Amino acid sequence: MAIELKQQLRISQQLVMTPQLQQAIKLLQLNQQELVDLVQDELQENPCLEEDDREEATAGERSDETPEQVRAEDEARAEEPSADSEGDASSAEADLELREVSADLNAALDDPAPPSADSEVAESPSDADKIADVQWEDYMESNPQTGLEGHGRGDDDNRPSIEATLTRAPNLAEHLNWQIQLSDFSVEEVALAEWIIGNLDEKGYLKATVEEVAVQAQAEPEAVEAVLIKIQQLDPAGVAARDLRECLMVQLRILKPSNPFVLRMVEEHIDLLHRRDFKKLARIFGASMEEIAAAVRLVGTLEPRPGRAFGGDEPVYIIPDIYVYKVSGEFHILLNEEGLPRLKINSVYREVLSDGPASGSESRAAKNYVQDKVRSAMWLIKSIHQRQRTIYKVTESIIRYQRDFFESGVSSLKPLNLRDVADDIGMHESTVSRVTTNKYMHTPQGIFELKYFFNSSISRVQGDAVASESVKEEIRKLVAAEDPCRPLSDQRIVEELKSINIDIARRTVTKYREALNILSSTRRREVR
Repeated sequence: MAIELKQQLRISQQLVMTPQLQQAIKLLQLNQQELVDLVQDELQENPCLEEDDREEATAGERSDETPEQVRAEDEARAEEPSADSEGDASSAEADLELREVSADLNAALDDPAPPSADSEVAESPSDADKIADVQWEDYMESNPQTGLEGHGRGDDDNRPSIEATLTRAPNLAEHLNWQIQLSDFSVEEVALAEWIIGNLDEKGYLKATVEEVAVQAQAEPEAVEAVLIKIQQLDPAGVAARDLRECLMVQLRILKPSNPFVLRMVEEHIDLLHRRDFKKLARIFGASMEEIAAAVRLVGTLEPRPGRAFGGDEPVYIIPDIYVYKVSGEFHILLNEEGLPRLKINSVYREVLSDGPASGSESRAAKNYVQDKVRSAMWLIKSIHQRQRTIYKVTESIIRYQRDFFESGVSSLKPLNLRDVADDIGMHESTVSRVTTNKYMHTPQGIFELKYFFNSSISRVQGDAVASESVKEEIRKLVAAEDPCRPLSDQRIVEELKSINIDIARRTVTKYREALNILSSTRRREVR
């Protein structure tokens, strides 16, 4: 059988992700703060894009417009700029495309004519007008007794930078070094203390042995041990301990409890304390359950992680992307556009496109550059508008499906998936998934992530299904109302849920309980 090479022509259709489509998809996944940052970067990089300083007319101002003004605005909105990106087949086609882009921009982005002075009715100046007429620079130069210092006046260049006024909380190492400088540590002890502090983890525990620290510091283990004992007496109590037992023992020695067997309980039987086997502890110490309960409560007040107050990341504050308000029995949606500037095409570059055909090669290259940047700016503006409309539609659909939640709370949450919302608004469920990613909604019930409203269904004994988040809320209520001395086991929780018409397996209760960070019934048991 002969082997030969052949060429074949084949026509096929396939979907191609254009740069504009990729940009639109990327914008869908961004939250409000990330979108603001992206727009600011684009304003810096794209010279054709600038911030629109015009203020949008309010409802009262629009109601005062004449029919001719309303008609002119409607015509301007109807003529949206086109963003079709066709390749330049020849110089004639390129010139035609440049003229079309320029015409679209001129039609859509021309500034409206300001109102004439003749149409304004003469009115007496208000208090605000009188204040606006004051020459404030002359007033401040006269040095009035306002309490302002001389160096505080002027522009922002004369003010201290944010780096000069920004403060942060000290970390654990800085807090301990500060105390060491105020204590009676010798020069040699300070050097050893630095090695010990350098081997502390974020919990405040010493992760190296005394021998290892001695090798690192080239000192005797006995000297390192002596410095370690002095560091453990500093604040926070129990810092630089090598394990949980030593951490609790250091704190108890500082507290000097009156209970005679608390120290022995922690030092010799911390495993029983961890398992909360109070009956065995009572037999070992020959004490009553009340005495054991008092000792356990004392141990419960100690800090098992001394470095907790100095560790962890800075708090992250959530800025809702959507606000939902209930007004006159109806829910109204307001998108958060704080810090998001209104964008427009720079008029200078519009004039470059409207100058006519380019004569030289440099002029042609300049016009091609401007054309690409104008297209990029137009697509960014369109993508932002499309993003806002999509978020609004998804929010409307969520409110339609979860209206009972907005009225009553988590217990009324219904099962919902992405396909339900996608079918409702006529979009693909991947689009809905991108819209609901990393975005938060401010509701009358609190602030929730958009993903929170999509829940799997749990069957009822009789009737329709219930959302998994509603089941978690019921579990949380049952645990909160239980007797601490006789906490509910997972099987008991299953029986309680079945009594309120929720059919659920025990392993599912265990999974939901762990998701809620609720300990098992053994760990929740208390003694009194």
